[in-house]
Amino acid sequence: MNKFNLQQFAVAVSGKKIIYLFRLLSKAQSEAGSILAFVTENGRTKSRDADTTATKDGSVRTPGAVETEITCSSLMAKGDKMLDKLESALDSNEIIEIWEANLEEAGTGTNKFKGMYFQGYLTEFEKTSNADESVEISLTFGINGTGVKGDVTVTTAQQEMASYVFKDSVAGA
Repeated sequence: MNKFNLQQFAVAVSGKKIIYLFRLLSKAQSEAGSILAFVTENGRTKSRDADTTATKDGSVRTPGAVETEITCSSLMAKGDKMLDKLESALDSNEIIEIWEANLEEAGTGTNKFKGMYFQGYLTEFEKTSNADESVEISLTFGINGTGVKGDVTVTTAQQEMASYVFKDSVAGA
């Protein structure tokens, strides 16, 4: 009996293909989710602490709640309104909606991609400005719950911002 190694057919997902969109929950009726310009890195971490109780038979572990954190680093774009909104949300303790979309995994429908939806708070906003480099922004979001899987709409314009898309040399292309 032949066994196939399915791993040999696997293709790694490029980091540029995982994007995040953000929106203040209070703007859900009037604004769409937006991506940040010049993102250099995103991350999502899930962790669970556990308490240990010593017993006569050995240690017993009691798991705590899952904690989810999302991070984002980007170069600061001149006039970026989303960064202003996010910093204000930190100051006023506003809930932020976050969508994680995998542009390598098509969802059901036009401009739909497999992803996740989260709500949480911006817990850290750091602006670093070195003399010889571009201004860098680092964001950390503390997520309520663990998120929900689903299809995320990413407009053609947002896809183009996330990665270069071929354009022809003729006018209007």
